[in-house]
Amino acid sequence: MNRERLMKMAGSVRTGGKGTVRRKKKAVHKTTTTDDKRLQSTLKRIGVNAIPAIEEVNIFKDDVVIQFLNPKVQASIAANTWVVSGSPQTKKLQDILPGIINQLGPDNLDNLRKLAEQFQKQAPGAATGSGATVTQDDDDDEVPELVPGETFEAAAEEGQATQATQAP
Repeated sequence: MNRERLMKMAGSVRTGGKGTVRRKKKAVHKTTTTDDKRLQSTLKRIGVNAIPAIEEVNIFKDDVVIQFLNPKVQASIAANTWVVSGSPQTKKLQDILPGIINQLGPDNLDNLRKLAEQFQKQAPGAATGSGATVTQDDDDDEVPELVPGETFEAAAEEGQATQATQAP
C-alpha cells in the first residue's frame, strides 16, 4: 500500500485530536438516563412523598385536556412541588365532558359556556336537516311488542313438529 492511502485511513478513524486513541466508531453517550437520575435525586432531596390511589389526573389547557390514567403522583407541599408521571393522552374537552363536569372549576366555566353554545348551534341544524330519519332511528331502539297468543314455547314446539315431519 502506498503511504498516502495509509495516512488517509489513519486520519479518518481518529475521533479526537492529535495524540488520542484511534477508534473505529464514535461512542454515543446516552443522556436520558443521566437526566432521569438527576431528576430523581433532586426530587429525593426536596422530599417528595408518593400519593397512592389516584386513578386519573386531568390538566386543562385551553380547549385541550391532558389526561393521565393511573399515574404515579408525588408531592412536596413544603416545596410547592407536584410530580405527575405516566403516559399522557391529549384529548378535546368535549370528548370527555360528561365525566369531568364535577372537576371543572370556575376558570373553565367560560370554556363550558362556549361548548354549550356550539352544541346549541349544531342541534337546530341537525333537527331541521333530517327530522324524519331521527324518528325512524328512535323506533329501532325500542323493544318490539309481543304478538298476542304466541309464546316462545309454542314457537319451539311448532319448529320441532315441522322438523319431525320433514325428517323422513
